[in-house]
Amino acid sequence: MKKLFLILVAALSISAVSAQEFALGLRAGSGAQAVAQLKFSNDNYLEARFGASWINPVVTVATTTENSINVNSSRVCADFTLLYNWHIFDMDWTPKAGRWFFDAGAGVNVGGKAHFAYVGLAGMARLGIAFNNAPVSLSVDWTPSFGPRIAYAKEWSEAQFNDLALANFGVTCTFHF
Repeated sequence: MKKLFLILVAALSISAVSAQEFALGLRAGSGAQAVAQLKFSNDNYLEARFGASWINPVVTVATTTENSINVNSSRVCADFTLLYNWHIFDMDWTPKAGRWFFDAGAGVNVGGKAHFAYVGLAGMARLGIAFNNAPVSLSVDWTPSFGPRIAYAKEWSEAQFNDLALANFGVTCTFHF
């Protein structure tokens, strides 16, 4: 996991040198994440998010009829999302203030902590505004993830659908370079 993360960070760093536009920001909602966006053209960009997520529940599995093991004492997990996004269209709602846009994308979402992990395919739908007089954009997005949530320990393992990852809403503010 650490090697994959380092490779992705290195690839984004090398690509950012030759990119037309690069953006950094923060996302809050179903977690708190740092956001990096690398724009390839007017129509598509790569987005990486890394931070904490609290959309996954405490996992409790009964080992016998008398006791159980509580695998995750907290709902906060490390979370990494990599998305390839397409600019779908612009809206001319407030031309003096800025350009409204709608983007959509697809990618992967992984995360976890201690004896708990999740992995899945992720989608994204975003509505936002890029302000005219500042290199800042503000957006609201929905990023559902479809995949298993896996609890594992030395004595047992359990997997189930990560249903709470479907409710991943957030507000993102990015600064464009």
